[in-house]
Amino acid sequence: MSLKENTRIWLPKVRKMALSLPMALLAAMVLVGINETGHMRSQDAVEQMTHGQNTRKAVNLLLQSMLDAETGQRGYLLTGNETYLEPYDKAVATVQTNLDGLRGLFMDAPEDMQEFALLSRQISRKLAEMELSLRLRRQGNEDAWKFILHTDVGKEHMEAIRKHALELIARSDMHVKQGQDQIEQSLMLSRIGIATVTVIGLLAFYMYLRQAQALQVVNQREQALLERERDRLEGLVKARTATLSELANHLQQVREDERGHLARELHDELGALLTAAKLDVARLKSRIDANAPEVAERLKHLTETLNSGIALKRRIIEDLRPSSLSNLGLTAAIEILTREYAERAGIEVETSLESVQLPDASQLTVYRMVQEALTNIGKYAKANKVLVSVHGYPTHVAVQVRDDGEGFDPATVRPTSHGLSGMRHRVESAGGRLSITSRPGNGTLVSAVLPLQRHGAEASSQPPSLAA
Repeated sequence: MSLKENTRIWLPKVRKMALSLPMALLAAMVLVGINETGHMRSQDAVEQMTHGQNTRKAVNLLLQSMLDAETGQRGYLLTGNETYLEPYDKAVATVQTNLDGLRGLFMDAPEDMQEFALLSRQISRKLAEMELSLRLRRQGNEDAWKFILHTDVGKEHMEAIRKHALELIARSDMHVKQGQDQIEQSLMLSRIGIATVTVIGLLAFYMYLRQAQALQVVNQREQALLERERDRLEGLVKARTATLSELANHLQQVREDERGHLARELHDELGALLTAAKLDVARLKSRIDANAPEVAERLKHLTETLNSGIALKRRIIEDLRPSSLSNLGLTAAIEILTREYAERAGIEVETSLESVQLPDASQLTVYRMVQEALTNIGKYAKANKVLVSVHGYPTHVAVQVRDDGEGFDPATVRPTSHGLSGMRHRVESAGGRLSITSRPGNGTLVSAVLPLQRHGAEASSQPPSLAA
């Protein structure tokens, strides 16, 4: 029996329940909704409070470690007693651990991450200043370390550290306060809602019981038909999705292979032609009268033209398949990419890169993601500063590209925006996850998390070196 026929048979019985069923369903749905909303709000509030408390604790530990390090350093400077260096070394070792813990806490909070970056920079400066004083003291340069000790540099660094630390503590306290207020609101909402829904539910329950049996039969038949239809549609969707995903992966691999092939052809064939042309020009210089102004000018122009062609050839090859990625590794390749982009676009690019162990395909994915993000920034963002970071963790690698440009509303992105879709597909094909955070006027953050594959090795698809 089809769904249409089943509905025609049972429609008169359903109409009899037009009053009782909506009231019962409304009461149940509102009650469940209130309970679930209160539970989720309370759970979010507890997590927010826990996060705030952990942040406050971690910041306090970091401040204590910095104070212990400064105390040990000044004790050694003033007395020359090596025993003061033991708490200093222990505190300095603890500082990096505390910084890593705070970075993990702020990973999903861009605003807090900015403040943490400032705090981390000030701590690095303070540690460098203390290490310089100790080195001068060990070398016996009394005037130098005493001069540093009596200046306000150390005080200014510690004040800056305290300022950023207090700002992070204030934000964590604000999160805790918001969580407390949210729990109180959830409790009050639950009390009012449950009392109201209980009255409505008792009124509708009697009416609902009279028609429950008929409704159960209707629901069972319709549910069975809907489940069969849903299973059929889900099977079709899964099959089509798998086919399209496999096709997209294949096309992406074909594209990279074609890029590599074209890069090799340009390197071998065009490189040989340009090199031969330069050699011919060099031979001509030695055999003709280069003192004639017109001849010298034409030879100079020809040499410059050949050099420009060689530079253009190298740039095209690097865009097609970056040789630095296969020769120098991911970190160096991104450094080169960002430096060249900064020179070409006139935008300040800051990098925070850690050496990570990723398969060759995943390294290419990270490189292409950063390249596409920088291209989009140059086209649309109107940014003045860009931060590119790559950090490794025990189970994954986090890649972020942040700019201070105009930003946009991700909900308004057209489906035909293939740049963002291509980045997302590349990352997901590598088993990772891509997120784009942006608001008009607040810049854009492109963040990706790729898993570390500890077992097995992927076959490298990198071509030989293409350096000219």
